[in-house]
Amino acid sequence: MTTDTKAFDPAAEGWAPVEDSGFIAHVGPLYIRAADGAYAFRAEQKHANLIGVVHGGMVMSFADRALGQTAMRAADGANCVTIQLEMKFIDVGRLGDWIAICPQVVKRTGSMVFMRGDVRDGERLVASADGVWKILRRRPG
Repeated sequence: MTTDTKAFDPAAEGWAPVEDSGFIAHVGPLYIRAADGAYAFRAEQKHANLIGVVHGGMVMSFADRALGQTAMRAADGANCVTIQLEMKFIDVGRLGDWIAICPQVVKRTGSMVFMRGDVRDGERLVASADGVWKILRRRPG
C-alpha cells in the first residue's frame, strides 16, 4: 500500500470526487485530479473478490470510466461509448491501496478515440488498459 489511509487527504493532494448518481455511485467514490486528468479510488472491502484483493471487475469499471471520460473530453465533449476495452491484469490491487490511472489519448479520428492507461498503486503496476471509444453524433431534429 502506497499511502497510509489515516494520513492521506485526497483533497489536499488535488483530488476531487467524481459526481455520479449511476453505477459509479455504487462502486465509488472515484476521484479526479484536474492538474493531470488522473483518476483514482481507495480500494475498500466492497471492492474485494473471494480471495480478498480488488476484484478485476472493479479495476475494469474504473479504467472504463476514466478512459471514457477522457475520450469524451478529447471528442470536444461529444458523448462516447466503449466499443472495445482490453485489460491485462499484472498484479493485485490490495485493500487500502490508492489505485490510480492517468489516461492517455493515443489517437482521435473523426469517429473514434483510441485510449490507453496503466492502473497503478504508486509505482506498482496493477493492470494495463487499452480501448476504443465511438464518438456519437446527434441526429438532427
